[in-house]
Amino acid sequence: MDTIIEIKDVSKIYKLGEERVVALNGVSFVIDKGEICCFLGTSGSGKSTLLNLMAGLEKPTRGQIKIKGINMEKLNERQLVLFRQRYIGFVFQSYNLLPTLTAMENVSMPLAFRGIPRNIRDKRARSLLEAVGLGTHLMHRPNQMSGGQQQRVGVARAFVGKPEIVFADEPTGNLDSKTTIEVMDIITGMARQNGQTLIIVTHDISIAEYADKIIHIKDGIIQSIEYTNGEEGGSLA
Repeated sequence: MDTIIEIKDVSKIYKLGEERVVALNGVSFVIDKGEICCFLGTSGSGKSTLLNLMAGLEKPTRGQIKIKGINMEKLNERQLVLFRQRYIGFVFQSYNLLPTLTAMENVSMPLAFRGIPRNIRDKRARSLLEAVGLGTHLMHRPNQMSGGQQQRVGVARAFVGKPEIVFADEPTGNLDSKTTIEVMDIITGMARQNGQTLIIVTHDISIAEYADKIIHIKDGIIQSIEYTNGEEGGSLA
């Protein structure tokens, strides 16, 4: 399989006054195109920092982050914005929906930023909302929907632009167990159907079990790389 993400010796150090906090310490691994990969660790392990670095939301202190052969740490802010618009979708724990917009408007927003005509935006948004089981909620606003329904809108928004990579940061953290299964089935099903690379960040082993590869992270260091077929790997898969 083709490699789509390559991380080499990446560290992230935050300076808080005189103190240095090491969030990541020399991590290395690769993720293949179409792979579902999970970063599993407790709060403070460095997993969310790693996601932010891969998404270009932060710069590493040292090391190399390559996505689709492009060095993310060398891009300026405008280049990063354009890269994310074209290639990346996000699913957030707190949904991050705009409260004044309908489900249709929230889902179609990424396409508006790309200058796609409204009729095409609306058609794609409607199709995605129907795919996640919200065909009857197109005109509902977030406060008219349950948490599970809001997260389905968030999933539709992440996939509407047909991104090659989808980042899901604790995507079921605010959901009950039944809704968690429903949402994870939707996210992983859509990614597999479209051959998209899905990166999940979680502390929950039951969520990690949806992945092809689980990267265990603790105190900013990769402890092990586990494959769902039972293989074990080192810090560079």
